[in-house]
Amino acid sequence: MRSVTFLFLGVLTLAACGNKSGSGGGDTLPDDLRTGSGAGSGSADGASELERRKGAACEELGPRLTECAVADARATMTPEELAKLDIENTAPVHTREFVKSCKGQTLSSRQVRVYEVCLREETECGALTACLENASPKAPGTD
Repeated sequence: MRSVTFLFLGVLTLAACGNKSGSGGGDTLPDDLRTGSGAGSGSADGASELERRKGAACEELGPRLTECAVADARATMTPEELAKLDIENTAPVHTREFVKSCKGQTLSSRQVRVYEVCLREETECGALTACLENASPKAPGTD
């Protein structure tokens, strides 16, 4: 039960986000993500490229981390503990709350990029969560 609780808390605190398409391949993302930096930076609704990427990433990461938490619960919990979790009803709520929290956070371009790379490159849950730890805020002045 602790591992699932830890994973759910970790998911909520990471609020990690990733690549909209999630497809592999070469690095085609721009390095300069400041609003107003080149063609196509901004949209009719005023969202910056960074905000669009963050939103798309949150939408992709929420379900994926929920799947990881559910798989961990099924692997480590007794049937009675699983019944108490009511996964069928709580998993969609968890995903929705994660996405909402993720989209509401202020993330640097470095953090969004880490999320995108992790989502694209890591296929296993343990490797994904370990990779996402690289998105932790750095000391002031280093981000």
